[in-house]
Amino acid sequence: MKALDGVKVLDLTQAYSGPFCTMHMADHGAEVIKIERPGIGDQSRTWGPIKEGYSGYYAFLNRNKQSLSLDLSSEEGKDIFFRLVKDADVVCENFRVGTMEKLGLGYEEIKKINPRIIYASISGYGLEGPLSKLPAYDIVAQAMSGLMSITGFADNPPTKVGPSVGDNYTGTYLALGICMALYHRERTGKGQKLDVAMVDTLFSILENAVVEYTVAGNIPHRSGNADPGIAPFDAFMAQDGMFVMGVGTNAMWKKLCNLMGRPELFADPRYLTNDDRCKNYLPDLKNDVEAYTRTKTKQELQKIMNDAGIPFGLILTVPEVVEHPQIQIREMLVEVNDPVLGTIKIPGIPIKMHETPGSIVRPAPILGEDTGAVLAGIGFSTQEIIALHNRAVV
Repeated sequence: MKALDGVKVLDLTQAYSGPFCTMHMADHGAEVIKIERPGIGDQSRTWGPIKEGYSGYYAFLNRNKQSLSLDLSSEEGKDIFFRLVKDADVVCENFRVGTMEKLGLGYEEIKKINPRIIYASISGYGLEGPLSKLPAYDIVAQAMSGLMSITGFADNPPTKVGPSVGDNYTGTYLALGICMALYHRERTGKGQKLDVAMVDTLFSILENAVVEYTVAGNIPHRSGNADPGIAPFDAFMAQDGMFVMGVGTNAMWKKLCNLMGRPELFADPRYLTNDDRCKNYLPDLKNDVEAYTRTKTKQELQKIMNDAGIPFGLILTVPEVVEHPQIQIREMLVEVNDPVLGTIKIPGIPIKMHETPGSIVRPAPILGEDTGAVLAGIGFSTQEIIALHNRAVV
């Protein structure tokens, strides 16, 4: 048994944020029916890497799901959708705000058919406000949330965080919200509407940047790899390249001073408190730390810091982390037999539930692969399904 066995999700999402949400749910047992436009499908089916004309990006995000091709702009398509809604638990969508209402598929219509439905929406800016109607991708959300303004080095332009964190954080927030709504429904019998916005999400994870401005009155700035509120907490140079290290307490700072052979630094007025260390980090404290670290190799420093209990990390490339034994033992890289791509390796399941573990039991579906089975499950005959295909409804 899995944690979400018995939960039925109608997934109208595409690209990254919504499919990332429903991927988590599918991994943990939910029946996720991905509804896609006939002949076109999810836009991410065209996103790289492409092999044999098929997207590895799509294959990663849509494992464990079924694909129903359905024209929601047609009356017949809407009727089929409403029949599916009757016994669904969740409808998940990330269309531009207002699209579902224009189609006649908004929450007010859906809850007339199924008052217990959890109607979960992702958008760039949320369902209300002066920007709510505008489209957004991750890079727009990163820019508009303030995240890009504090990412990168001070003498370089604002920088996008590498992966699309606006998408995956928002998708994860929505999955969390759905689970909370399902728990609430279990106690009250009532469904509800959920509204998670990419800009809201990224604004909520700016860590101390917001309170740095609202509480301390300072304008946050780009500080490279350094943490603006903890020091020393940065990337440093060793003899043979860079590594990262975080010293988050006075006890750790004292250990580091002793390891560096500089116990007097612990009583140095510039470094007495974490706040003092932050104020005097550049150039003083960083130079003092690197005067020591530049005398050692990364491997030597790794052993020294690990033995001392000081958080330390090598800066691994993607190939290095893919092959790392920690990733292997945590089953964070799994093999999937894809019908088009063959045997591929994709990221595994990060939420480890020890009593009800998730698993990847099927690859991402070919467009419309499960249309016949889904329609048969709600009472359509073979002849009716063929007729729907001929009319391009499915």
